[in-house]
Amino acid sequence: MKVRAACAAILAAGWMTGGPDSSAEAQRAKVERPQLRTVLAAGGDTPLVDAARGGDADAVRALLARRADVRQASGDGSTALHWAAHRDNLAMADALIRAGARVNATTDVGATALYLACTNHSAPMVSRLLEAGADANLALPSGETPLMNCARTGDAAAVRALLARGARVEAREAAHQQTALMWAAAQRHPAVVAALLAAKADLRARSTVYEQVVTSEVTQRAGREALNYSVRRGGSTPLLFAARAGDAESARLLLGAGADANEALADGLPALTLAAYSGHGDVASVLLESGADPNAAAIGFTALHAAVLRSDVALVRALLARGAMPDAAMTKGTPMRRTSQDYDLPAALIPSTPFLLAARFLEPEIVRALKAGGANPRVTMRDGTTAMMLAAGVGASPTQDRRGVALIDGGRAASEDRVLQTVEALLESGAVAEASNQSGDTALHAAAAAGLNRVVSRLVVAGAQVNVKNGRGQSPLSLIAKRDDRRATADLLRSLGALE
Repeated sequence: MKVRAACAAILAAGWMTGGPDSSAEAQRAKVERPQLRTVLAAGGDTPLVDAARGGDADAVRALLARRADVRQASGDGSTALHWAAHRDNLAMADALIRAGARVNATTDVGATALYLACTNHSAPMVSRLLEAGADANLALPSGETPLMNCARTGDAAAVRALLARGARVEAREAAHQQTALMWAAAQRHPAVVAALLAAKADLRARSTVYEQVVTSEVTQRAGREALNYSVRRGGSTPLLFAARAGDAESARLLLGAGADANEALADGLPALTLAAYSGHGDVASVLLESGADPNAAAIGFTALHAAVLRSDVALVRALLARGAMPDAAMTKGTPMRRTSQDYDLPAALIPSTPFLLAARFLEPEIVRALKAGGANPRVTMRDGTTAMMLAAGVGASPTQDRRGVALIDGGRAASEDRVLQTVEALLESGAVAEASNQSGDTALHAAAAAGLNRVVSRLVVAGAQVNVKNGRGQSPLSLIAKRDDRRATADLLRSLGALE
């Protein structure tokens, strides 16, 4: 209120003396008066903070010229300098600093102007504040430092400025014990990674490891709680963050600095499989070049399984070229808390090989690549279901896509063209059309049930038996004969020799 009263007194007396245009003071008053009136009209107790918050540089200059309290703070602790940093107004910040602003003042949540400058990705503001004495290590209550924030936002020049002023490169935030190097890799900032490595950041540091209980709708029903299970989470290194985020250049820098290409998360997931599973074939290739084991399977599946899941034919070929075993079988599924749009390899797919997955997911080019890499085209699931049956739709849900994502959640129903292309690739690879599983179902049963007429014709030409019966006594024709929506398919089967 004192500042407001002083400014009001100036307006009422000092600026009106001497007559119009009679002095430099009067000329300045013409400029200053409207800005000051605007600020004072707001009725706040912190006019300088209010002016800075509103981005009104002229009002800030006018108030500073009249010796407004540059250290005044709002109820949340924010000062005019905080707002200058927030708005990335270097001229305003410089004026406030020269007027005596406290560069290390913190808001109620512990943020300094330096922290906000890092949020803004502003190396010039960071440098100016450091020159004015800002503490490079003054952290939020969570332990997050300006260096971590600048690493996250990706300003390498700001990071170097902080390091030059003594910022602790090994500082960790409290919740997960993550470092600036981890954040730089996670946010795909290789220039920052390089700067931190030059400052001897620990490339082997790991984030917190913790236990997570995995549940589902089934296990939460009364009496099924025992089916819940725990998995180890966390334990990420900077390289593992780069693998998850898809930062190939940062991965290359970290590996060049001595990171182990076979680093793994706490649950055993190797960097290579993590990169493949996350859809980052470029990072996986960098890891392979640095000696990552293509057959690591501590978590129950390999990078090759993950590459098939993510439709990455180039990575499939690269893995095979590096010695990946084409017939490795899944032994565990991906721990999943619920059905979602996330990519996963559920336990229901055990003991799939990459070839079986490629057939199920309708990936004809991957089928061919795996066959060229030595995959067995006649491998089966435990119940005898073949790759051909999987491609035709045995076990597929009409409400989900081939990867298990519900159609109402964005999943895409398999097109007949894609099924036919995969069937052709399987036939080229030596798969047979007439095999049946333990339930007696065949690829022809599945194709007929789905109304895939071109696939039905191709299977029959390839040797599928049109009158074969499954364990329930159903032939492909009897399976659909009473369905109005499958009349065309039933007529096709009759034309191919199917008996009623």
